Amino acid sequence: MALVVVAAGGWFGYQRLTTPSCSGELPLVVSAAPEIAPAMQSVADQWRIDGGAVGDTCVAVRIVASDPVDVAAVLAGQHGVALAGVGQASGTAVAPDVWVPDSSTWLLRLSSLAPGFSPDNNESVARSPVVVAMPEPVATTLGWPSQQLTWTDLLQQITTGINLRTGIVEPTRDAAGLSGLLALGAAASEAGENAQQATTAALRTLATGRSALREDLLARFPRSADPASVASSLSAAALSEEDVIEYNATEPPIALAALYLEPAPMSLDYPYAVLPGADPAKAAAADGFFELLDEAAFRNQLGDRGLRAPDGTWGAGFSAPQGAPSPAGTAQATNEPESGGSAAGGLDPVVIDRALATWTSVTLPARMLAVIDVSGSMLEPVPSADNATRAEVTREAARRGLGLFDDSWALGLWTFSTELDGEQDWRELVPISPLSSQRATLEASLAEVVPKQGGGTGLFDTSLAAYLTVQDGWAAGRVNSVVVFTDGRNEDDNGLTQEQLLAELAEVADPQRPIQMIYVGIGDEVSQQELESITEVTGGGVFVTEDPANIGDILLKAIALRPTTVR
Repeated sequence: MALVVVAAGGWFGYQRLTTPSCSGELPLVVSAAPEIAPAMQSVADQWRIDGGAVGDTCVAVRIVASDPVDVAAVLAGQHGVALAGVGQASGTAVAPDVWVPDSSTWLLRLSSLAPGFSPDNNESVARSPVVVAMPEPVATTLGWPSQQLTWTDLLQQITTGINLRTGIVEPTRDAAGLSGLLALGAAASEAGENAQQATTAALRTLATGRSALREDLLARFPRSADPASVASSLSAAALSEEDVIEYNATEPPIALAALYLEPAPMSLDYPYAVLPGADPAKAAAADGFFELLDEAAFRNQLGDRGLRAPDGTWGAGFSAPQGAPSPAGTAQATNEPESGGSAAGGLDPVVIDRALATWTSVTLPARMLAVIDVSGSMLEPVPSADNATRAEVTREAARRGLGLFDDSWALGLWTFSTELDGEQDWRELVPISPLSSQRATLEASLAEVVPKQGGGTGLFDTSLAAYLTVQDGWAAGRVNSVVVFTDGRNEDDNGLTQEQLLAELAEVADPQRPIQMIYVGIGDEVSQQELESITEVTGGGVFVTEDPANIGDILLKAIALRPTTVR
């Protein structure tokens, strides 16, 4: 009896010493990419057992495994912006206190569009290099594992060879797919005069094997060791190292090799982003939880999940793919391996925007009417373009854009000024029809885009006529749009007023048959407010550059603008 009493008293005393002395509960919601969420949950559970607190208040960390694209959609909606290819948020996604997406590119994309999006901390808590995943029999034909391959080698294989069936997860929605796209694009850009041709060829090849979901892409790797199955299945895709480890853990008939191509593409870097608006108590709780993610216990938890520490090395339990270097990958979202600093450093968001805009313009079928201003002001020289005229700069941008579109596109071409065709402000050069049958005609017709001496800008009448033309032949399953290039504001005193135009558009607009009105404004005489009043009725967007030499990049952004759904 005495021993029992002593033992009970000792246990009671131990409980008093180890039970958290805090009271109440401060909830901290952390949305984390699904692959890192279990490791973070283990740390959160242990912190609660150990009495994690802010002052005298207990902290209850709730880890929510969330696909980064879903959280990005929520945050974009909160800030009134739209990320290309992301769409609207699902009904189940919520805005957390802390967000740990798989890549800092999500933070960069959001902050470049929404200046109010400025999360704190942003330090990397894990890393997974982006690799090219290949079935091992395919990889051996390329010299794996002894030969070091480059992205230029891969580009040559997929654009000139016939043996590789390539795929990609939609890069507007997947960070590993975006990383592979950027790396391949960088390799193509080194092709000199053939850079655009190489880029277009690579993107079109990738697009034939793209998937909306990573799980769908992985399911297309060979499910049988039969040579015919290997030859007909997916043979190369940019994925994370963690994807390869997880796939091989299921012991598939043919394992995947992870090829670490040079130069190292941007890794998944798992930034710890404390979102704007957190109150001081939650910000303190977020800081306290972050400190635990820098300890050896978390590093080993990451290893068990196929993830590396932020420095690119690995902890206990990591099943390294054959030939995996250590360290590996880039330290953050930057083109400079092992560069220190925050996880959101380095990479120019303009580079990301351009890559995604090019991808969208190349891969998404569309039906478009291009309408080019030929008013007298388009004769003005552009000093930053060797004094080529505004019209010449616009023609060249249109010619380059035409080279990006594949034969699935349908395209038409108009010009406009005032009284260009009798009393009519616009003239049809080429009707909207498939590029497969009229690419050469369109290229030749660009030579007819010649400014009218003394001509004004008949913007309003032309905009309505173009909208009605596209609406008349509206095509389901495509993006239907009008792209208007202009360097001025409406100058047709005999045509529609702004109020009349908006009333006409409001009357004919059909939400079941959406049409994007996209305006590319050139120079400092464009009225952005005038143009935005139109797109507020029709949908679409306004893109203005004061330097016409930048019209190429502006055009890509404009073409990449897509409605949330394509009916």
